Amino acid sequence: MIDRLDRKILQILQEDATIPVAEIGRRVGLSTTPCWRRIQKLEEDGVITKRVAVLDPKKVNAKVTVFVSITTSQHNEEWLKRFAEVIRDVPEVVEFYRMSGQVDYLLRVVVPDIEAYDLFYKRLISRIDIADVSSAFAMEQIKYATALPLNYIPLEKDKGTA
Repeated sequence: MIDRLDRKILQILQEDATIPVAEIGRRVGLSTTPCWRRIQKLEEDGVITKRVAVLDPKKVNAKVTVFVSITTSQHNEEWLKRFAEVIRDVPEVVEFYRMSGQVDYLLRVVVPDIEAYDLFYKRLISRIDIADVSSAFAMEQIKYATALPLNYIPLEKDKGTA
C-alpha cells in the first residue's frame, strides 16, 4: 500500500526523475536513506516501472501526431497476437489500445510529415489484414502530460519515516 509520503515522492518523480534523492527527501520530510528505500520499494512493487526522458517532438523530427482508428473482421486471439507483434516492431506507434465501441484498436503514431505517415500506412497494411483504417491528424496539441493523477490512490495509514 502507498501512504501520503509515497504519493508525494511519486508526484516529485513524475515531474522530474532527475531530482537527487536527498532533495526529494527534503521536500517530503525524510532523510536520504529512508527516502531511497521508499523509492526502491516503489520500483520493486512495480509502481515505478521506468524512468525516462521526455523529448521535444519537433527537435527529434516527430512533429506530426496521427490518431489511427482500426477495425478488423478478425476477432480471435491468434490475429490479435500477430497484430500486437506487428505494432511492437513499429517505432512510429507510441501508444496502442484495444477499444470498446465502433473502433477495435486505436494507435497514436508520430512521424515527421504526411509522406512518412503514408509509408507507415503502407507498411502496416502489407503486414496484417485490416478491415478499415481511419486517420485523424492532430492540428494542435493543447495538453500533453506524462504524469498520472495520484489523488485516486487509496492511502494506507502513514508508515512513519523509516
